[in-house]
Amino acid sequence: MTGRVLLVDDDANLTSTLELGLSQRGYRVVTASRAEEALQQLDAEDVDVVLTDLNMPGLGGLAFAERVAASHPDTPLIVLTGFGSYESAVAAIRAGAYDFLSKPAKLDTIVIALERALQHRRLQREVERLRVEVTGGNGPRIEGMVVASEAMKRALDVVARISSSQTSVLITGESGTGKEVLARAIHQRSGRSGQFVAINCAAMPESLLESELFGHVRGAFTDAREARVGLFTEAHGGTLLLDELGDMPIGLQPKLLRVLQERRVRPIGARTEHPIDVRIIAATHRDLESRIEKGEFREDLFFRINVVHVALPPLRERSADILPLTQRFITEFSARANKKVKGLSAPAAAKLMAYDWPGNVRELSNCVERAIALTRYDELGVDDLPEKILQHTASRVVVQANDASELVTLEEVEKRYILRVLETLKGNKTAAARTLGIERKTLYRKLESWGVKDVD
Repeated sequence: MTGRVLLVDDDANLTSTLELGLSQRGYRVVTASRAEEALQQLDAEDVDVVLTDLNMPGLGGLAFAERVAASHPDTPLIVLTGFGSYESAVAAIRAGAYDFLSKPAKLDTIVIALERALQHRRLQREVERLRVEVTGGNGPRIEGMVVASEAMKRALDVVARISSSQTSVLITGESGTGKEVLARAIHQRSGRSGQFVAINCAAMPESLLESELFGHVRGAFTDAREARVGLFTEAHGGTLLLDELGDMPIGLQPKLLRVLQERRVRPIGARTEHPIDVRIIAATHRDLESRIEKGEFREDLFFRINVVHVALPPLRERSADILPLTQRFITEFSARANKKVKGLSAPAAAKLMAYDWPGNVRELSNCVERAIALTRYDELGVDDLPEKILQHTASRVVVQANDASELVTLEEVEKRYILRVLETLKGNKTAAARTLGIERKTLYRKLESWGVKDVD
């Protein structure tokens, strides 16, 4: 697939080299040395994709990306950036750029990016239709996920907006919150023709993980009796989910970073590399910024994968989703078990709402599946629930009030309790998050939403 490319760079030598190389590949190339000139050409000529430097005199690359996104939203823009400028590149993507490449970028790498951008433009109407989810209530809905809480509506709104792009996505959240379900939904809406491939980076030793990701040739090591295709190659044209990336061995991280930067992979023991076209989605329950501080995760890899961040809140922070999720699981599991269970009793619902769900949506799913298997009625009752849910008691937060007007909302109770914990621990947020049983980033998000800037 070829098209008309607008190349914007003040480096005349680089522009000339790229123009020649792309022309030989069948692209029609027009050039501009400044962003202002490029904007005039966009208004005057039909351009399929823009390839631009980030640092230019006059109107900079970030402002240029914003102008192109506003005036020519159907024209994908790819940013070329020098090493160490990932934060600026991420800012450009958030301003409207489609993708970014690291300088010096090989011609094959640039061509792959251009092909993806042109494919994106050709399928734009279709993927736009896929982005618009059937709404449930006032928010978007994704297969496999039920949304009633505002927190999840915000998360899925982000997903709906970025699914049709090819940018890397970092999904964070506790175990069982639905990170892989969300990753699959992003892939399904991306318009990519390749398959969805997932790997758990915490489930195998470093040497085996490297072979799984990159592949190996026969004889590369003692047990390599035959060649193996790596998952990057297997996912070519599709999406690769790096699940639990925060647990990837530190020694393997620079090798992964190189593949993500170059968009080329070399199997273990091979002499040559081959280009890959893979969208990366990373997922983790770890606080990557804390691991960076401890030297357990590379900062440059973090910038590479954290282009768009989607945080999935734990189920205990979105209680509005508990009963809708329960009903969906009842429908699903009763059909599998060939039973006619229609819902659950009010006392059973109260027990589910009172439970903390440390295993999140996965634990709720298992609970409902067990209850469906045990029940003899068309409605789930208290007796069908696991013992630990029946015996669960809420954390002791005492609210005393003689007048009903003095009673406060659950959110206010939570706020007072968290601030009391912080006060007791002399403002130590790390210790407070540990005591409260939540991630530090969750604590910061709550404090920010309450307008609490400093509690030390």
